Amino acid sequence: MANLLKPVLIVSLAISVSGALAACGARAPLEPLASNELPPVPYGEAEGPDAEQLLELPTLAAPERSVELRRRSEEREDDPFDLPPD
Repeated sequence: MANLLKPVLIVSLAISVSGALAACGARAPLEPLASNELPPVPYGEAEGPDAEQLLELPTLAAPERSVELRRRSEEREDDPFDLPPD
């Protein structure tokens, strides 16, 4: 009986810990803290960007993939920079 109780206890503990961790990731609208301010309004703009606009990645930060993944094994071309260590 004790051998059966130990795995059940471990599984129930793992489920409760994972549930607690999942619950702490609540989402709310982003607002700066009272001590922090948003960046200044860009020159020539009437309003500054909000928190969501500031979180958008520019294209250079997350470029789209421009090459196809290899679907089958192929010989690689010689790489002139693939040198043995000195």
